[in-house]
Amino acid sequence: MSAPDKDYRLPDGGPSIVSLPKVSLHDHLDGGLRPSTIIELADEIGYDLPVGGDAEALGRWFVESADSGNLPDYLATFDVTTAVMQTEAGLHRVAREFVLDLAADGVVHGEVRWAPEQHLTAGLSLDATVEAVQAGIDQAVEELSGQGHDISVGQLITAMRHADRGLEIAQLAVRHRENGVVGFDIAGAEAGFPASAHRPAFDLLAREFFPVTVHAGEADGLDSIRSALLDGRALRLGHGVRLAEDIRVVEARGGQTTVELGPIASWVRDREIALELSPQSNLQTGAISAWGPDLDDHPFDLLYQLGYRVTVNTDNRLMSDTSLSKELALLAQAFDYGLDDLLAFQLNAAASSFLPLEDRDELADRITAGFEAV
Repeated sequence: MSAPDKDYRLPDGGPSIVSLPKVSLHDHLDGGLRPSTIIELADEIGYDLPVGGDAEALGRWFVESADSGNLPDYLATFDVTTAVMQTEAGLHRVAREFVLDLAADGVVHGEVRWAPEQHLTAGLSLDATVEAVQAGIDQAVEELSGQGHDISVGQLITAMRHADRGLEIAQLAVRHRENGVVGFDIAGAEAGFPASAHRPAFDLLAREFFPVTVHAGEADGLDSIRSALLDGRALRLGHGVRLAEDIRVVEARGGQTTVELGPIASWVRDREIALELSPQSNLQTGAISAWGPDLDDHPFDLLYQLGYRVTVNTDNRLMSDTSLSKELALLAQAFDYGLDDLLAFQLNAAASSFLPLEDRDELADRITAGFEAV
C-alpha cells in the first residue's frame, strides 16, 4: 500500500485525517486513474493523449479541463480515461490501483461506480467487463489484507442516462449481485434525461430488491430529484446538492432565523435518504453556482445542520486532484468542523452503504473505534 501524496489535518491540528477510517460512497472508476497509468496504457494501445508523456502535466490537464463550470464539459475529460479502459488487462489494472489508492487514504469501505457500456469498443462483453473489474478489486483486497489493511469494496453498475440501455444494464447488475455488485446507478448528462426514462430498469430492480442510487440534483434541480425518488426509488442521491433549492431560510423580526422545508426536502430528510455530496466537484461543475463561487458557499453545512444524512465524497479523484481526506480537510477549514463532525459524516456513510445490516453495524463500530483511538 503506497503512502498518500499529502497528509491532511483539521485547522487546529490533531490527528492525520488520512489515518482515520473512512467510507467512500461516490467515486467513479474512470475518474480515479493515476496519470502515470493512463500514459502507460495509452502507449500500449497507441492512443494519442492531449498532453505528452509527463504524468504531472497530464494530471494538470485533467483538473484544468474539468474545472469548466458545467457538467457536459466536465464529462468530456472522461473520453480520455475510458479510451484506455477497453481491455480486460486495462480494466483489471485500473480497478486494482483504484482500491490500493483508496486504502492509502484510509478508506475501509468503498463503493466504486462505473458504466460497463462505455468499455466495449475492443470487443469485450458486458459480463467480461464486470468480471475484469472484480478481478482487479479482488486482487487489491487480497494484497491489502496481507499488509494488514482490511477493506471491503463493492461495484455500483451504472447506466448512462442519455443512452437506451438502462434495462440491459440493470439486468447485468442483478446478474452479478453474487460477484461483487452491490447496487445500480444512472449517470451522465442530467438535464433533459430524467430517471423516468429508465423506468423499466428501475421497475426490474425494485422487483429484485436491488439497491439504487441515482445521480440527481447536480446539473438539474428539484424535478430531477423528484424523478430519482419516485421513478428510481433511490435510496441515495448522487450529489443531491440542489435539494437546497427546496429549503427556504427566513429571517424573522428580531433577527431570528427560521427554515422552511419544501415537500421534497422534507421527504429526503425525514426518511434519511443519503446525500452523496462531493464539494470540489460541485464547484467545478457549477452545481452550487446559485449559492456562490467558493467552497464556503456550498450548502453542505446548511444540510448538515438541518439533520440531513450528508456524506462526503470525491466524485472523481483525478479530475478534482483530490482524495477523501482532502475533501474532509477542506470542509473542516470552510465550516470549522472538528473530529466529531468528521466522525458523523463517516457514520452517515456507513449507515447508507449497500452492505447488509450486520456488516453496516460492524463497519460503524470499526469507524468509531478508529476515531476513539486517535
